[in-house]
Parts: sequence; C-alpha cells; structure tokens
Amino acid sequence: MSADSPNAQPSPSGQFNYPNDYRIGAGRVAELAAVCEARGIERPIVVTDPGILALPWFAGIRDALNHAGLAVEVFSEIDANPSSEHVSAGLLAARGHRADGLVALGGGSAMDAGKCIALLADNPGEILEYEDLGDNWQAADGGKILTTIAIPTTAGTGSEVGRAAVIVDPRDHNKKIIFHPQMQPDVVIADPELTIGLPPHLTAATGMDALAHCFEAYCAPGYHPMADGIALEGLRLIAENLLAAFDDGSRIDARTHLLMAASMGATAFQKGLGLIHALSHPLGGVTGLHHGTANAIFQPYVMVHNRPVIEDRMPRVAEAIGLRASGSTSRSAFDSVLEWTVDLCARLGLPATLEGVVSEEQIPSLVRMASQDPSLGTNPKPCSEAEIEGVLRKTIAGDLSR
Repeated sequence: MSADSPNAQPSPSGQFNYPNDYRIGAGRVAELAAVCEARGIERPIVVTDPGILALPWFAGIRDALNHAGLAVEVFSEIDANPSSEHVSAGLLAARGHRADGLVALGGGSAMDAGKCIALLADNPGEILEYEDLGDNWQAADGGKILTTIAIPTTAGTGSEVGRAAVIVDPRDHNKKIIFHPQMQPDVVIADPELTIGLPPHLTAATGMDALAHCFEAYCAPGYHPMADGIALEGLRLIAENLLAAFDDGSRIDARTHLLMAASMGATAFQKGLGLIHALSHPLGGVTGLHHGTANAIFQPYVMVHNRPVIEDRMPRVAEAIGLRASGSTSRSAFDSVLEWTVDLCARLGLPATLEGVVSEEQIPSLVRMASQDPSLGTNPKPCSEAEIEGVLRKTIAGDLSR
C-alpha cells in the first residue's frame, strides 16, 4: 500500500520477546490463527471496537479463525471510554462462550476492555475492585487470566504491552487504573496495514498520546536508565514519523514506526507518568474528550509548571526530536522543546486550549480527581490542589506564562 507514496521507506518488520512476544510488520495479522493454535486457544472471544466490524479486513480475520477450526465469538459493546458496565457485559459474553482465550483487536478501548475481561473471566469480584491501590491485584490468580493476543489498530496507548487498563467508574465518571502484574497480553501482533484507514485526526491524537507517554516517562523521577532510553527513542520515532503518517495515511513505514513508538511509550512509563495524565484521566471520563487530544492540550502547560525540575533534562529531549540542541543550555533547550510541541499540535490541527470544554462548575471535581490519580505520584514536581487548579485554569485560558 505504500509503494506509490512519495518518500516511502522500506517497511520494517521484527519480532521481540520483551516486554512480551511482540510481532511487528505488514501482513502479520495472517499469523493470528497459528498463534491461537500454538497457545492452545480453541474458543477465542474477539473484543473489538464497534466500528471495526464494518471494516473489510475484519471479515477476513474472522474467516481465517473459522477456517482453522476455532470457535469464535465477537464482543463489541464498548465505547471510546470503556466503563465497568462494558466489562461486565463482556464477561457475560466470554463466560457464555466458554472462552479459553481472548483477542483484543482495536484501539485503546478494545485493549483495555479486553484485558479486563481476560482478568476476570475466571477470577472473582468486580473490575473496579482491582483499581491500582495497595494490594488489590492480589485478589486475582494470575494463572487464571485468559491467554490474550493483542492486535492494535491505533498507535497511541501502547496498552498492548501494558499491565494496566483504564476503565471509567460510572458512579463519578472518573477513569480508574486497573492493574495486575500478569495482565499484560501474551502476544502482540502489530500489523501497520490495519492502521491505514485511521482518519488523520485520530492519527494525530493517538500519536500525541504516545508522545506524552514517552515524555512523561523520561521526566519522571527515579533511576531507570532502560526506561529513559526507550522513551527517548520513542520520541525520535514519533518526531520523524507522526507528520508523515498524518499527511499520507498510506505510509506503511511511518505507520510501523508509530506502532513501535506507542509500545515503547507504554514500556517506558512503568517508570511513571505525571500531571498530564492525572488531568487527562478525569477530563476524559467527565467530558468524553479523546485521551490523546487531552494529553496534547495539557502537555505544554504541564511542561511550564514542571519547568524548574525538568529543564535540565531537555537537551537530550531536544536532540532526540531533531532539534540538535545537545550543546545548548538547559533553558534554551526547554524553550525549543516547548515551541516544537506547541507547533506540532497546531500542525496536526489539535486544539491548544480547553476553552469551551470545561465549565466553571466542573473545575472543583476535576481538580479533586486529578489530585487522587495514581499518575500524579510520579510527577517530577509535587502538586497541591491549588497548583493543579492553576494548571487547569491556564489550560482553559491558553496561558503559557510561568
């Protein structure tokens, strides 16, 4: 599909065993039936986004599984921000089908809902009881989690390599992080051909989601050189390929690199995230704003807030994204990275503020929920509720002053 695209490069392909069995390359979704058989799956349930059912390639995937003699069930009753109610419905479908494996096929919503269904198919309790607090995860037997194959169709969340999921609590519309150390999918099949039909605005938003993951992971405090290196390389891949995929959605090479960068971001953020995500989680749950779009909006304002403690890290970020600022001062590198981030969002057609998205009445509850979000614990700079409110109000007003 990319052969006639200008500036197209050879499409990369690879297979890795870290952080899980990860297979990337054009056409590799054809391996799905064989992977199911190798993993002993005979009755898979496919958890997917509703819109994917109508795509021409979905029927081919289902037919291939059926032709391999597998008994296939499809569950697609999920929203862009899946809630505990969607997980409960999926559990009924999985148990009714007597599923012995799960295929999570789609964007972050399918990944997160699918991983939660796999977690609870043969384990007790409700999904919100596994919120990432204390030792909640110990209530589940990791050996009973359904074998899971993840097939991402967007390059953003990186949930295909993660040990957590984000689920909306319908009681307060806040997003809760669900965690189990063995929740990570067993196999990833990252086929860029499945991302070709992604509209430009979703290419932009999901790409900025991956960028925020890499950026916050690199800035998070603590000693984790492996995560830092992965985050910096993820930033490079995004900087070199996001606009290419946005401008020409048929670029298989760019799509492949973005899939890789998304997985790298989620691998790196085991080190931590920060205030960008602490604010984006409740905002998405309350307003329905796309998570990647929310991250893109918040990133410059959170950068300014965190500047005193992240400025000295910016020369390496600047170099990674191609600003060639390794020899510059920390101050000038920070300004260059900030300007690049704002310009990139504008070039992608993403909004620069939350004007018209957040009402005055919503601010107190958003601040409270952000202050309780686990992502805030690894923000480089401790934040009081007053500081969180200040960042939120500046984001609404479009005020990038210190």
